[in-house]
Amino acid sequence: MNIRLRHDAIVRILRRNGSATVNDLAQEVGASRRTVLRDIGALREQGFLIHSESGRGGGLQLEPESVQTTARLSVTEVFALLISVAAMRAARSLPFSDLADAGLAKIERALSADKVRDLRRLLDCLYVGQLSPRQDISDIGSIDSGLLPAFETAFLQRLHLRFRYRDARGMETLREIEPQAMLILPPLWYLVGWDGARADFRHFRMDRISKPEIVEGTQFRRRHVPFEDDVCPFSEMAR
Repeated sequence: MNIRLRHDAIVRILRRNGSATVNDLAQEVGASRRTVLRDIGALREQGFLIHSESGRGGGLQLEPESVQTTARLSVTEVFALLISVAAMRAARSLPFSDLADAGLAKIERALSADKVRDLRRLLDCLYVGQLSPRQDISDIGSIDSGLLPAFETAFLQRLHLRFRYRDARGMETLREIEPQAMLILPPLWYLVGWDGARADFRHFRMDRISKPEIVEGTQFRRRHVPFEDDVCPFSEMAR
């Protein structure tokens, strides 16, 4: 069990049981007493109010109203939340947009400086528009859960991204691109990349991409991606 899962398990146990000894927690999460004590210290630093009582019947107790005050969300998770809100807003299906924006602003304020920097770089590559009513979406599928983290790494580190791509006819090919942007045309999501083999930009429907992987090697340069006039950067939509 990694650190994050162990911390979540400790909080869950304390909320469920009301109190627990260090030995009890160590046994349930499969760690040593020393590790659990270190975890308790880390949870307190994150804002959880955990009291300890000695003697018979004592142990560790979590304040019922205690919550985490520091964000542990990754850049990818925050980016996923932001692009999901952007997609719903573009589709005009976000009735509580002010509340959503306020909640996301709180999350962003809790991020560290390096995470904020990476998040802004990712948002700079995000574009939103409207899907043509003539577009056939009868075959829309689910998006590979590994695509967004792979895109984050490839985009921020300027590394090539390789994946299997299935076109509209069902033909599957192996593609390697420079990921340059992400385009949301609700309900379709596109990865926009420079395809060196074709010396041009290509739009890849994200639900047709599978087995994404980072290609270590030469870094690519950021390119200006031409979009239609009705497509706007995320920064303009967020104003």
